[in-house]
Amino acid sequence: MSKKALLNIDYTHDFVAEDGKLSCGAPGQALEDDIVDLTEAFIEAGDDVFFAIDAHLADDPYHPEARLFPPHNIMGTPGRELYGKLAEAYEKHRDKPHVHNSDKTRYSAFVGTPLETKLRERGITELHLVGVCTDICILHTAIDAYNKGFDIVVHEKGVASFNQPGHEVALEHVKNVLGGAVV
Repeated sequence: MSKKALLNIDYTHDFVAEDGKLSCGAPGQALEDDIVDLTEAFIEAGDDVFFAIDAHLADDPYHPEARLFPPHNIMGTPGRELYGKLAEAYEKHRDKPHVHNSDKTRYSAFVGTPLETKLRERGITELHLVGVCTDICILHTAIDAYNKGFDIVVHEKGVASFNQPGHEVALEHVKNVLGGAVV
C-alpha cells in the first residue's frame, strides 16, 4: 500500500482572482470547492499536505520567467496569498505537523525546495496534485515526480489553466507519457 500526499500548487490570488497578475480566471475559480474539500479530506485523514507557492522578487532580471510572463506572486504582496477558502483552510490547519508550506521559484515544486527530502523522510510514494496552471507548474511538477519514481495522481476537478488546449495536452501527457492517473 502506498503512502500518499497532496500537493497544492500555486492556488493564489495572482493565479486565480479576476484581478490576479497572471490569472486563469473563471476556470481556476471553479476549482475552489473541490480543492478545499480534497485538502480538508487529506488533512483529516492524517495525510501530508504540501502548499508549494511561487515566490518571485520584484524586478528580478535574472529569473527566466521575467521574459515570459508579467510580474506575479511577488514576495510580500497580496498576490501570493492563497485564494479564497483555501486560505481559510490553510490558516485553520497550518500548525499541524503534516501541513507544510514551501516557496518555489521555478515551475516544478521540486526544483530548489526540500520537497523530495520531506516526501522520502515520510515514506510517501504517491503524489496527488491540484492547483494551477495545469500545463505549467502542475505538468512540470508531475514530470519531476515521475523522474524521481513517485506515482502521480492529478485531480481533474482540481486543476486549470489560462490555456485550455495546453490544459488538455498536459492531462493527456500525465496519462499517456507519465503513466499517471487523472481522476
